[in-house]
Amino acid sequence: MNLFVDAIDWILDPANWTGLNAIPLRLGQHLVFTLITLVIASAIAIPLGYLIGHTGRGRGLAVTTSGGLRAIPTLGLLTLVALWVGIGVVAPYVALTVLAIPPILAGAYTGFEAIDRRTVDAARAVGMSELQIVRKVEVPLGLPLLIGGLRSATLQVIATATLAAYVADIGLGRYLFAGLKNRDYAEMLGGSILVIMLALVLEGIFALIQRFVVPRGVSGRLRTGRPGSTTATTSTSTLRTDRRTALR
Repeated sequence: MNLFVDAIDWILDPANWTGLNAIPLRLGQHLVFTLITLVIASAIAIPLGYLIGHTGRGRGLAVTTSGGLRAIPTLGLLTLVALWVGIGVVAPYVALTVLAIPPILAGAYTGFEAIDRRTVDAARAVGMSELQIVRKVEVPLGLPLLIGGLRSATLQVIATATLAAYVADIGLGRYLFAGLKNRDYAEMLGGSILVIMLALVLEGIFALIQRFVVPRGVSGRLRTGRPGSTTATTSTSTLRTDRRTALR
């Protein structure tokens, strides 16, 4: 209990809010590092996941590859890349991008797979091209699961980005390594609390985003698993209403 109080005192100490090692600076570095990592991972995983989800090809390979990437120890990969490219931010970016790709990839292709195939068939029936089906049907309906994948990846990167301080002087992880080196356990716990608080804030933000990106009636256009569903009728009516726009 005393250690926890000491950690809170460390966080609230004005001396830790100014200078080159200030909490706002480290917090900003942590956020920017996480954002860049997620952008890189998304640029790789989302197009690939959409391709797999739309065509239905390569899913087995994607699952196997994702499982293999998840099994790689992040610290071990970070150390290996750092020995190869040297000390700096490149190694953490590589290691954490590898960590972020599997949940984003899974969210992208499962979002497409969760869509009732009758909805896609209805889109083809009104004359949509494959690209229009992806843009106007599959992407919007698959967005909630993609946001879920991004949410999972964000939390993993936020927590694991503390390891970036192992080879680069950035982020909240610096407090953990400095505290361990100096046996300042209040600083270590304080840094951990900051990471936890940041993760909880981002978790709440993504939960709200995931809630609001679900269009009204989207549940009716996802697979219900019940025979006799009115999905096809609802989908066809919706698509016919927008037919002129879709075919432009």
